[in-house]
Order: sequence, then structure tokens, then C-alpha cells
Amino acid sequence: MHDFRKLSVWANSIELAKEVYGIVETFPVEESFGLTHQIKKSVVSIPSNIAEGAGRNSNAEFNQFLGYANGSSYELETQLILSEKLDC
Repeated sequence: MHDFRKLSVWANSIELAKEVYGIVETFPVEESFGLTHQIKKSVVSIPSNIAEGAGRNSNAEFNQFLGYANGSSYELETQLILSEKLDC
């Protein structure tokens, strides 16, 4: 098991989540249950998967959850690109 609090990738993803939450506060109200909600889910998923993987019993499981976190980062990037194109 790993102490996720000591992992810089986890700390950086927490900072990313704080930054993204600030950004989506400026989105139109009508996006509250659409794109804003999806963006928040994606950004929270990144540090959450890192932490969950750190608590698993093997490095293979940890790596699997790092893969999930990486996938969530691509999902987040796509949603942010879309929000930019929609002028949110």
C-alpha cells in the first residue's frame, strides 16, 4: 500500500480540482446539471482513483487505478475543450 498523501501526482490532482471548480463557477446556470456536473465528476475522479489505488493490495492494482485516473484526465480535457467551444 502507498500513502497517497505523499504522492505528488495526487497533490497536483487536488490542486487541479480546486482550479477547475473555480472555472466552472463561471459557467452559465443552465449548465449546472449538464457539462458543469460532468466536469466536476471527472476532476474529482482523478485524485479519488489515485487514492483508491494506493489503498489496494498490490502494485498491479495500484497501476490499474492510475490508469483509471489517467482516463478521467482525458475525459476532463475533452469536456473542457467542449466547454470552450460552447463559450461557457
